[in-house]
Amino acid sequence: MRKWWPLTAVCLGAFILLVDVTIVNVALPSMADDLDASFSSLQWVIDAYALALAALLLASGSLADRFGHRRFYIYGLGVFGLASLVCGLAPNAEVLIAARVVQGAGGAAMFATAPALLLTSYQGRDRGTAFGVWGAANGAAAAAGPLLGGLLTEHFSWPTIFWVNLPIAAVAIAMTLRVVRADQPADQPVGSPGHGARPGGTPARVDIPGATAFTVAAATLTYGLIRGGEVGWTSAEILATFAVTALALVAFVVIEHRTARRGGAPMLDLALLRRPSFAALMSGALLLQGGAFGCLVLVSLWLQSVLGLSPVGAGLALTPMAGASFLVAAVAGRHIQRLAPRLPIGVGLLFVAAGMLLLRAGMTADAGQTALMGGLVVAGIGVGLATPVLVSAATSTVPQRQAGMAGGAVNTFRQLGMTLAIAVLGTVFTSRTATALAGPGTVPDPDKGASALAAGQAQHVMDAAPSGHRDAAHQLVREAFATGLDRVFLVSALAAAVGGLIVLALVRPPRRSAAGGAVTVRAAAVPGHGGSAGGGEGAGDGDGDGAGDGASDPDGARDRDGASDSDSAGDRDGVAHGGSASDSDSASDRDGVRTAAAAGRRRA
Repeated sequence: MRKWWPLTAVCLGAFILLVDVTIVNVALPSMADDLDASFSSLQWVIDAYALALAALLLASGSLADRFGHRRFYIYGLGVFGLASLVCGLAPNAEVLIAARVVQGAGGAAMFATAPALLLTSYQGRDRGTAFGVWGAANGAAAAAGPLLGGLLTEHFSWPTIFWVNLPIAAVAIAMTLRVVRADQPADQPVGSPGHGARPGGTPARVDIPGATAFTVAAATLTYGLIRGGEVGWTSAEILATFAVTALALVAFVVIEHRTARRGGAPMLDLALLRRPSFAALMSGALLLQGGAFGCLVLVSLWLQSVLGLSPVGAGLALTPMAGASFLVAAVAGRHIQRLAPRLPIGVGLLFVAAGMLLLRAGMTADAGQTALMGGLVVAGIGVGLATPVLVSAATSTVPQRQAGMAGGAVNTFRQLGMTLAIAVLGTVFTSRTATALAGPGTVPDPDKGASALAAGQAQHVMDAAPSGHRDAAHQLVREAFATGLDRVFLVSALAAAVGGLIVLALVRPPRRSAAGGAVTVRAAAVPGHGGSAGGGEGAGDGDGDGAGDGASDPDGARDRDGASDSDSAGDRDGVAHGGSASDSDSASDRDGVRTAAAAGRRRA
């Protein structure tokens, strides 16, 4: 069992990284009470973390390529652990949000380096097994988050959901130093533009200007969407915010284009977005994450503040989605990898849309937690179908030398989808709820009442009503919350359905090589919020499946030109940005495709 200690170290980091995505949901009402936080502050508690992950993921991959994956992974664990300590000690919402940003920065470092560490620690069949187990740990973390958060919040306090990361991070750091061998970035083979090295052999500079422009654009867009519902969409503040967003996006496009033209290493090669399949998959990743998980924050608040469930009860009520996605990915993972990617992704998105419509159908003023069961299970099935092949599908639509960039882009779009969905759905909810509260006239200030409901303070709204109208206020609160969730589920369903149709219409199978084999690059990636993942059945080894974002061992996968990359270059390209992992170790895969190593020797 000694050989599996490196896998254990990587899985520990993955667990705390992903459990912190979903563990916060059920603790939000307690945070709101203790910190006197508004709904927009609660949104930022989640969005700040996801936004930092999305903005820094690709840049972290480049830095790790340059300075060493093990070193960067350890730095990420240390930053994540210290930020978790500050999160638990935060005296107000502002400090908590700032600490969550730092947490996300540490998480991005872990996110981007984990596949590289597994690639350097394992070979052949062991590599496929390692990625499968790592994927299963990812799915388990997402599934355990709500329940673990409920247990810690109810029996201790909400800060413990952050403090529990400290001992795990410390053990992971000690184990990584002891059992994971240090990589030597200077000795790595020369890569291609976009993967951390220039053709001449000198390290490419990290695309800091591009990362900065992307971060500013994403942050200001999210801020505008969250703040717009409070101060008005035509206010000077919001118009100025969106103007900054537009300028930052233009700057990002100019910077990336200029960097690529000069032979540098852009954060994202924008030419990839001109490929219909790649662009459609990015849209699918964005809308899958937003459509499936953006509503769960509000559902958790409904469960606790309106139905009166405990944090543990709310966590249990939310587990059907994560559980269903985990089981589907684990059981069907290796089989759906053999399908044309547009089918499991497109159909999975349509399943998510159907699940949201089922949730909408069951959401009435008198609904209880059982009304969520069917919709969450159906949506979870969709997530389990779509998530495992997202990264592998994206990497198969680009040249092999850009596989790492493509995989990192998928994870970036997924995190961004979650961030924007929380902002948009929060605005939709408060707008719809305020309209419902304004009707009977029982609530003096409907806008303030809607914000209170969104912050998990339904009891405060009911207590503010005149004594003779308490029963009517209670019923009105239930009706208003149900009306708001009804609209949220509808928007989520539309987003997922649009994503599914885009994928089914535009994603096409990869070109075939001269030998007639399909071009495929199966990838290992880290799932995002609540997403379980899928089976990474490696070519040449049939046991690399798991629940995670997909783990694979594509021995001898060819690039778009039909030529196989060398073993070492394939490995590095596959992990340059944490998005994919390639393995070219065996003599041949089960389809008889010659390995990258053999092709590399022939070219030499």
